[in-house]
Amino acid sequence: MNYFFKAATIAAIITAGQGVSAIELPDQIGDHAVLQQQSDAKLWGWAKPGAKVTVTPSWSKKAVTTTADKTGRWSLRVATPAASYEPYSITFAEGNDKLTINDILIGEVWLAAGQSNMEMPMRGFNSQPVEGAAADIARSGKLRDRVRMAYLVRGDEYEPQERIAGKWKVASPENTPEFSAQGFYFARELNDLIDVPVGILCASYGGTQVEGWLPRDILDKYGYGAEADVPEPMRLAYRYTTKYNSMIHPLIGYTIKGFIWNQGESNAGNPPTYAKLLTDMVARWRSDWGDTENKLPFYQTENPHFGWFNPTATPAAEIREQQNMAVDMIPNSGITCTADLVYPYEEHVIHGSRKREIGERMAWQVAERQYGITGMPWRSPAFESMKKCDDGTVRVRFTNPAFGLLPNVGNVEGFEVAGDDGVFHTAQGKVDWNAPEVILSCPEVADIKDVRYCFKNFQLGNLRNSYGMPAVPFRTDTHKN
Repeated sequence: MNYFFKAATIAAIITAGQGVSAIELPDQIGDHAVLQQQSDAKLWGWAKPGAKVTVTPSWSKKAVTTTADKTGRWSLRVATPAASYEPYSITFAEGNDKLTINDILIGEVWLAAGQSNMEMPMRGFNSQPVEGAAADIARSGKLRDRVRMAYLVRGDEYEPQERIAGKWKVASPENTPEFSAQGFYFARELNDLIDVPVGILCASYGGTQVEGWLPRDILDKYGYGAEADVPEPMRLAYRYTTKYNSMIHPLIGYTIKGFIWNQGESNAGNPPTYAKLLTDMVARWRSDWGDTENKLPFYQTENPHFGWFNPTATPAAEIREQQNMAVDMIPNSGITCTADLVYPYEEHVIHGSRKREIGERMAWQVAERQYGITGMPWRSPAFESMKKCDDGTVRVRFTNPAFGLLPNVGNVEGFEVAGDDGVFHTAQGKVDWNAPEVILSCPEVADIKDVRYCFKNFQLGNLRNSYGMPAVPFRTDTHKN
């Protein structure tokens, strides 16, 4: 007997003896998965066409049955209990074939998506570290039943895909280095605040434009033709619709609490369309998940300050402006300000190292707005109004001062002012202790018409509230540089 034929025969006999099930499941429905608590959680997979599939979760022992369609695809929903740290199992049966997945937790599930600042793992990128990650990785084993992540592989297909690789992993010194850093810190902080397991489905791809996360029919509305003409190796990152088809479509229906998003740097070449594209993206994703009211929580991350080889230009600032505009356009959404989370030496480093603060601030906002923990200190001071004074100064008023603006002594850095000519000059700023206002003056501008705060690709300011939350960059003008 041919050696290879004999080996294959023996393998087949062994496999048959192990009773391998005809049922197949996506990677994301497997051991160590986290399912959304107190929901009708969607489960799906593949079997023989027309086969009867029975699913029995250990928490209720109540069997749910469905029939595979003509392609073999089946789906159903199971009622999940309140969150806990108790591990469960789920058994899938088709006739005499059975498949059981184990160590299933019931908790809160969030889908994290975006480009490289969401993708950036705890181990960092080459020569681009995540600040404090080593100690957090070393201690992550104690979070085994508190933080879990399914990190999806990159996908780049033009046709909608049914499957994508990416199994659930428990937090541990072995696994955590590959976790999305922002996703990990968000989950760790949220778990600490609400004390239930938190699972992150991470679908991220470095360098991608928002157009890559949208389906073709939406792009057609905007007149998009062929994909962006860019050289390798960036071509794959810029392919339109392919991330939606490959990384979002296979997950549609996996029951989640909401979305967290970190993307926008790659859209700096065309800022004016970003808010609308993002709004359409969120609406489509929500619709895909069966959210007919367009309210599934969506929280985005303000892009970091980055020089883009011209620190004094404004395209990156305009994207941050568009991101904040989108919050007013997208129901039940929010944004985490990151204006202070970059060091001066990171002017030309697009992957900022301070992912912990980003994840924590986002978790604080989510904890208050989605889980009812009031008093969380996540709000950033934001421009409210500007008033000209008789002495030539202007007073800029801010919302969300908490218990006063800072710095309470010295110059407030990051402000610029312009007159009728639209030419901006550095301004001197002073906080008013008795009002949430900054008083601005500038010898070069006798009659101040417009104000900007940190409105450049890379510009650092020091205005914050008494909780340390940074002021949101802004401009009062529409001048273009």
